[in-house]
Amino acid sequence: MTVISDIRVPRLALLGAPNCGKTSIFNALTGGRAKVANYPGVTVEYRKGLFKTPQGLGAELLDLPGVYGDCGHSIDERVAIDAIRGNIDGERAPDGLVVVMDASHITTHLHNVLQAKNYGIPMVLVLNMMDMAARDGMEIDVNALEEKLGVPVISSVAVRSAGRAALLDYFDSWLPKLSDGTAVAPSQSEQSLKVLQAEARAITRDVVEQSDHAQTFTQRVDNIVLHPVMGIIILATILFVMFQAVFAWAGPLMDGILNSIGWLKGVVEGALPDSWFRSLLADGIIEGVGAVVVFLPQIIILFAFILMLEASGYMARAAFLIDTLMAKVGLNGRAFIPLLSSFACAIPGIMAARTIEGERDRLTTILIAPLMTCSARWPVYLLIIAAFIPRTKVGPFNLQGLVGFSLVLAGVVFALIAAYVLKRTVTKGAKPSLLLEMPSYKMPVLKDYFLGLWERAKIFITRAGKIILPASIIIWFLSSYPASATNIRETFAGKIGQILEPIMAPIGFNLEMSIALIPAMAAREVAVSSLATIYALGGEEGQLGALLAADWSLPTALAFLAWFVFAPQCLSTLAVMKKETNGWKWPLFAFTYLMLLAYAAAGVTYHVAMAFGL
Repeated sequence: MTVISDIRVPRLALLGAPNCGKTSIFNALTGGRAKVANYPGVTVEYRKGLFKTPQGLGAELLDLPGVYGDCGHSIDERVAIDAIRGNIDGERAPDGLVVVMDASHITTHLHNVLQAKNYGIPMVLVLNMMDMAARDGMEIDVNALEEKLGVPVISSVAVRSAGRAALLDYFDSWLPKLSDGTAVAPSQSEQSLKVLQAEARAITRDVVEQSDHAQTFTQRVDNIVLHPVMGIIILATILFVMFQAVFAWAGPLMDGILNSIGWLKGVVEGALPDSWFRSLLADGIIEGVGAVVVFLPQIIILFAFILMLEASGYMARAAFLIDTLMAKVGLNGRAFIPLLSSFACAIPGIMAARTIEGERDRLTTILIAPLMTCSARWPVYLLIIAAFIPRTKVGPFNLQGLVGFSLVLAGVVFALIAAYVLKRTVTKGAKPSLLLEMPSYKMPVLKDYFLGLWERAKIFITRAGKIILPASIIIWFLSSYPASATNIRETFAGKIGQILEPIMAPIGFNLEMSIALIPAMAAREVAVSSLATIYALGGEEGQLGALLAADWSLPTALAFLAWFVFAPQCLSTLAVMKKETNGWKWPLFAFTYLMLLAYAAAGVTYHVAMAFGL
């Protein structure tokens, strides 16, 4: 039996186009246990994991970014190619390639397999999603394909254990050969891409038999969801339902978390004598962190929708539908996917822009990604909306959900306006065209789906531990000392806030809001924990929303919301932007224009609301 170590076990690299099932294979073999890291010098992520075959042979599996060939048009493709060739510092080249191909897209992807043969590394082709191919009326002669390619071909349905059995059996015989260097690499060819594409088409004609069905399942669905009118209605409905659900479905769970936080605070206050330590635990840590953690159910609901759209194959359709609108501002539909990813967090959205080939288009997408409503904004939105917007119905819709949707829509509209201006000024360039592959529709793999949901929830909770907890402690200290202070203005936090107060007063912000903006530069949701700590230390009893409703006017609350639609209050986002653009020029540009937008939007909102007597 081979003992797994991270030194001499064979290294296998998963190579294939996006949506071909690489991640399903990786998660199935490694059990979802992976080390996620960045390639040196870039923000492209990769995953490594160890697995054992049924006979106990061990191997290391490397999940490379999805690529469409070896042309290296995008950063993802260049990194994947460098990893295969052993050109990444600190990473050895793989001993074997596991090339994964969506069987239902064999016609368009087979030339990628022919290109992969030229790496000169032993390889096996995994013909994945054979069930999807059969559903679409395709019959593939696997033996004939293997003979024509000159490489082993394994048919697979990676989402089922029985569908992976043949691949694991092959590994049992292949891994020892990779270990002792006796595995044979396929013959190489120096043919041009055009010749390889012609050869791929010829092979496909010989090994694939397509049934006489007029349309495949995917085509029948696309006739509806890609319709120029009905498709837009369906997309708008999905997005609207998603943001309605964030408010409508999470209530009971949020109430449970709120009650638990109140119970825990009561236990601490009852068990400890009145002291600075009790105040730190109850008013600083429990109130501060709890004020953000309470929004976890709504964040999970938001991610549940986004992951479902990605896993089902609909996300590419959404990009296609939005292409016409994106073209009007100088981008194409490919920018939609990074921007939609930014609704979860701007950081992966900015990193996802690596798939955009045009450098100017990639830069424009990076600069407008922070305007998408990321999960860090939601705690602020949800707090203010719940405190100031009544839970009434507007027809069949929830008024709070409508307000939340309007905030999201405002970010999208201004992102498009910003893109329009940028593409005609600082990022001016040729108008891009859209070349986008539509993956087959499929049911999400439940294990992968819930694993992805768990990872997103864990990231949110980790931020609470790494960012919100220390920020809450700092705010507690600044708001509690010096001990001689009799009100918030006499504390260290109050003195810092008084520096900002004259600047923020014209847009309706009070001292507490000005104080909260400072630690919120680390992460937007820290504004909520900071307000919770400030009001708790002020001796105010009750839920934070009720305290704000009693202390703030409606114009002030609306101005606070408008500020967070635009404000670039996330140092991590700026750091990733710096890494993606190789300097501080563009992050500082983004920070400046977004901060000016935030100030102007908050000021206009406040004074318009005052003028209407709100």
